[in-house]
Amino acid sequence: MSTQTSAPADAVPQPLVVRTVPLDDLGDTATPDPHDLLDLLPTERPLAWVRRGDGLVAWGETMRVTVTGAGRFADAERVWHEVLAHAIVRDEVQLPGTGPVAFGSFAFDDESPAGGVIVVPRVVVGRRGGRTWLTTITSGPRLSPAPRLADVVGPRVPPLDPGGVVYTDGAVSADRWREVVARGIDAIRAGEVDKVVLARDVQARAEHPVDARWALERLAVQYPSCWTFSVDGMVGATPELLVRSEKGLVTSRVLAGTIRRTGDDDADVARAAILAHSSKDLEEHEYAVSSVAQALEPFCSSTNVPDVPFVLHLPNVLHLASDVTGVLTAPTGAAAHPSSLSLAAALHPTAAVCGTPTTAARELIRAIEGMDRARYAGPVGWFGADGDGEWGIALRSAAIDPDDPRKVRLFAGCGVVAASDPPAELAESEAKLVPMRYALGRDASDS
Repeated sequence: MSTQTSAPADAVPQPLVVRTVPLDDLGDTATPDPHDLLDLLPTERPLAWVRRGDGLVAWGETMRVTVTGAGRFADAERVWHEVLAHAIVRDEVQLPGTGPVAFGSFAFDDESPAGGVIVVPRVVVGRRGGRTWLTTITSGPRLSPAPRLADVVGPRVPPLDPGGVVYTDGAVSADRWREVVARGIDAIRAGEVDKVVLARDVQARAEHPVDARWALERLAVQYPSCWTFSVDGMVGATPELLVRSEKGLVTSRVLAGTIRRTGDDDADVARAAILAHSSKDLEEHEYAVSSVAQALEPFCSSTNVPDVPFVLHLPNVLHLASDVTGVLTAPTGAAAHPSSLSLAAALHPTAAVCGTPTTAARELIRAIEGMDRARYAGPVGWFGADGDGEWGIALRSAAIDPDDPRKVRLFAGCGVVAASDPPAELAESEAKLVPMRYALGRDASDS
């Protein structure tokens, strides 16, 4: 386990200085356009967490915290609290996402060298329920004058089209991945695990450097019900909310059980009915819901776990989904309820991204999957000074190579139970790769 903190040299001895002011520039329409926020982002290292036009975008870097090992979540939070203890804050808006904000991305596995990162940006623009705001985060001994959007947003530079994209096998070829799934099924039938989630990657090479903003804008429009994110090179649109903590209430959207859409509305209605009654998919979903409910229980005075899932319709697939909710309570001896990052650490990895029992499923993944997932299927999101925030799971995601931005690694994963079929799981993984293929430039009609 290790923790490293980095920041500009002139920021090290000074406290963070945080100023949030209201904005009218982005309007207050009933159906906000996600481009309003995403259009503000610069080319370099954009940060984003946007859904249905609301959310946060940010840029610049006031401070970065990198962590590794099993204690990576606790280490990141400890440093964040140390920074906040000396921060100078003036928040004129007082909404979730105002004031000091940090974005984070964490590896799936405790043993992954990818570890985790917390980025404190220099500029944040947020929107929620028709209200917009601007936050600047700098360092120094005192508050600066109220910032203006025109002073922190540069000239609009359109996102660069990556051009042609060539796809090749990742760590494991498609044929070999079917064999991996078969090994997972054998382990389940042998009683080693009840469920295991197996991931595969695909390598993409673009004609031009991949501009994260290009992918973000396409994802936000095509997948508006997902949380579109960009944190430290991880880009995607996740339909699964690991945890949201807000004013003592906690929510987790659990997905497990999937069927590919056909593109024919009538046929897809029929497929949704099949999914809702599929014993294989309902079994997979029950494992995922139970793991989340059990993980949340110690932190809640009450929880609500739906009896049956609903079918979530996305452009490429249909999912079984359940929203688990609860009322947070402070643990014995604690002054406050746990932060959203602490909850994310307690929940991760759920049965929806790892399997069950957790330890056995994770060991099986390490033994047969054949790759380091890095930050795929790990928590990604943001949190504020009060600990509230939103953390998704980096599903339907891609990692842009920091050394060669023409190279992108795409990820997808599938839950495997005893009734699974290797060719069907491969087809499902292809369906789950569709969003990122589309994000890189594939026509929606080809998706």
